Amino acid sequence: MKQRVIVVMPAYNAAKTLERTYRDIPPGVVDHVILVDDVSRDETVDVARQLGLEVVIHVQNRGYGGNQKTCYLEALRAGADIVVMLHPDYQYDSTRIPALIAPIVAGEADMMFGSRLKYTPDGPKNPALAGGMPIWKYVSNRFLTICENLVLGQRLSECHTGFRAYNRRLLETVPFLLNSDDFVFDTEMIAQAVLFGFRIDEIAVPTRYFDEASSVNFVRSVQYGLATLAVMLRVLLHRSGIKRYPQFSRRLAEVLSPHHSGEILRK
Repeated sequence: MKQRVIVVMPAYNAAKTLERTYRDIPPGVVDHVILVDDVSRDETVDVARQLGLEVVIHVQNRGYGGNQKTCYLEALRAGADIVVMLHPDYQYDSTRIPALIAPIVAGEADMMFGSRLKYTPDGPKNPALAGGMPIWKYVSNRFLTICENLVLGQRLSECHTGFRAYNRRLLETVPFLLNSDDFVFDTEMIAQAVLFGFRIDEIAVPTRYFDEASSVNFVRSVQYGLATLAVMLRVLLHRSGIKRYPQFSRRLAEVLSPHHSGEILRK
C-alpha cells in the first residue's frame, strides 16, 4: 500500500525562493504540500497560493519551532504517513526527496536527515564548504554535532539540517508540542527520537548558499549553540534520573487537547 507523503514548508519571507524550491520536487513522489507562513512581510503567501499549495497563516509570529509545530499537526491531520520538512529558501535540493524518504518507506528508519556535511566518494572532501557554507558556521556545526553524537550515541555527520523526514509513528509519539518555539526545536526532536527508541539515518545532500537563502546571523548562532548544549545537559540529567523532563517521557496524546486528538491521531 502506497504511503501518503506530505511536504511541509515552514516559511518566513520566502517569496523569492519558494517557487524554485517547489518546482524541483520530483513529480509523482509527493501527495500534498503544506506551507505554514509565520507572518512574512513579503509575498510568500501570494506565491504559495499561485502555486496551488495549501497555506496556513499564523495570526502572529511564532518562531521557527512554533512554525514546525503547526506544520506537523497539519500534516498529521491531513493523513500523512511520511512528512518531509523542507525549508522553502532553496538552500536544500528538493530533487533528493525520493532518496530521503526511501529508508522510511522500506521500514529501515523512522527519521531521516539530508546532511550537508556527509562525505561521498564522488563528491568534494568538504561538501558544505564547497556549497558556500561560511567557515565559522561549518566549525560550529561540526562541534555541536560531535557533542550531540557523544550524548545521544549516534554517528551522524550533521544534526542541524533543515531537510528532514519523519514517519507518522514518530510524530504521533514524541511530544513535540512541549519543545521550544525557537531554532533549538530541531535539536529537541533528535533527542526525543533517540530517547523514545526511534531509528535515525541520513543521506548526503548538496546545499546552496546565496543572498536570498535564509541564514542565522552570528549572534543568533551563538544563542542556538548554547541552547543545543543545554538540551544535551537535560538529556544527561533525564537519563541519570537526577531530573525527569516531560518532553522526554510523555507522549503526544498526553499533551494534545482531547478536543483535537481525534482528528490528528489515528485510532
